Amino acid sequence: MTTPLHIEVPGGADKVLLHACCAPCSSAIVECLMERGIRPVIFYSNSNIFPREEYDHRLNECIRYARKWGIEIVDDVYDHQAWRLCARGLETEPERGKRCLECFKQRLLRAAQYASENGFQVLATTLASSRWKDLSQVDEAGRWACEQVSGVTWWAQNWRKGGLQERRNQIIREENFYNQLFCGCEFSRY
Repeated sequence: MTTPLHIEVPGGADKVLLHACCAPCSSAIVECLMERGIRPVIFYSNSNIFPREEYDHRLNECIRYARKWGIEIVDDVYDHQAWRLCARGLETEPERGKRCLECFKQRLLRAAQYASENGFQVLATTLASSRWKDLSQVDEAGRWACEQVSGVTWWAQNWRKGGLQERRNQIIREENFYNQLFCGCEFSRY
């Protein structure tokens, strides 16, 4: 039996900026938040994804799911060259290695900046739902990003618990989502 997920948004906020990597990872989280009266705004900031067609495919799936829930989605600037600079020298790092931490920092800093500039007090990410990601790296990057801006608190929620992984898998089938098998960066594909 699955233990119910305990949700406690920092500061009791009812609106959260949710950095999203893709619709499959976002799906159960969005549903969970909405069912609890917490309104997410999806922030799609994923300049790591290559090629651009892959980025657009994942973005369009996020847009489709956001529309279903009637929530806003913000498409950040796609700047793969800036991401390549962030990953320079780390190309041969394994998945969950140093490149991933730097990638998370870059993407979550963009999200934290947007949150600060647009009145969001809380930032979370769907990266914390993927079994392929190291939760301690995601948390470290999120904390670091929120320390760089004023007025934004990092919400280090483990989205793998409370039946959300199982629900995620159900939603992927129900929505017929494109469910990629790599994070999107060209260095993790092979």
